[in-house]
Amino acid sequence: MRILDGSILTPDGWRRGNLQFGTTIGAVDGEATTVPSPPFIVPGFIDLHVHGGGGADVMQGEAAVRTMASTHARHGTTALLATTVTSPATAIDAALDGIAAVVERPDDDEAVVLGAHLEGPFLNPDKLGAQPPFAIAPDLGLFATWLRRAPVRVMTYAPECDQDDALARALRVAGVRAQVGHSLADAATAAQVFQDGAGATHLFNAMSGFDHRAPGVTGAALAHAKHAEIICDLVHVDATAILAARRAISGLYVVTDATAGAAMPDGDYPLGTQVAHKRDGVLRLADGNLAGSSLTMDQALRNLVAMGLPLHETVRRLTEIPAAWLGLNDRGRIAPGARADVVVLDEDLCVAQVWIGGQRIDRRDGL
Repeated sequence: MRILDGSILTPDGWRRGNLQFGTTIGAVDGEATTVPSPPFIVPGFIDLHVHGGGGADVMQGEAAVRTMASTHARHGTTALLATTVTSPATAIDAALDGIAAVVERPDDDEAVVLGAHLEGPFLNPDKLGAQPPFAIAPDLGLFATWLRRAPVRVMTYAPECDQDDALARALRVAGVRAQVGHSLADAATAAQVFQDGAGATHLFNAMSGFDHRAPGVTGAALAHAKHAEIICDLVHVDATAILAARRAISGLYVVTDATAGAAMPDGDYPLGTQVAHKRDGVLRLADGNLAGSSLTMDQALRNLVAMGLPLHETVRRLTEIPAAWLGLNDRGRIAPGARADVVVLDEDLCVAQVWIGGQRIDRRDGL
């Protein structure tokens, strides 16, 4: 049994004392407090939308998925969904094979890869953003083959391209979370999908925008979605818009949408078949479109706290809420019986320790 001392964030609030754990949480001893002090002991972060990091792109296969998973683990991410980009079917096949290999044979220093988030290819070709130009109409046969290759947990799609809602039904039957993104749907179409339980992919980005007479996907999400992911690098979405979304969507949770340039110096990095140029920490394609982000979850946490969100709420939006969206009961919280996925933060909210399944990982980049 291992023991950590500090301010521990539990589902019932902060406690000042010690956390006892092996592979799972054993006990939390100490007194409740409303004024936590460092070190802060919080659940491991869960990133449900991440394409790469450490110079590696998920589309490159197993070794790249492992590099990405170990890179983000050093920034406090203890579980993630490896996210594909819109590509020819054969390229998605290969990426899913790589994801499945990591799911089946995890390494100790990697964030747990929970499965795949398919971002495309069933997107609106007129709202691709930085997605490669391989969008196609929903194909249930292809979707079925992808389910057999890897555990697909989330799919981002454009509902206006889903004739007769056939893909939406297939997602529900398969237990895959549907998310609306890269879409030009009108508000009525999007509202129905959100009311049926879909979430929103990178809220505000790559979706029909909000106008008071044409609210689009954005307005429908703010009015009807129960869950939505949002990129909190303060480049993709302005702080005021994040605060507005926080008031509207109780299940708003943080993702990085990180691509290969995350945790890397400025330079050129792969994004599927394209090249993303990282300059001053921001990744863009040659045409100027944002190409994912270089965000890590620990930086997203610091950004939100700097905006005025309480630390306990911010942590929930990186842990408990994404876990609930995926239906995970064994992580995203520090409570007896839960997985011992734990992050220790110092007084500057920088990552001091990361524990995954009760094992301390090697933070060899010297963070």
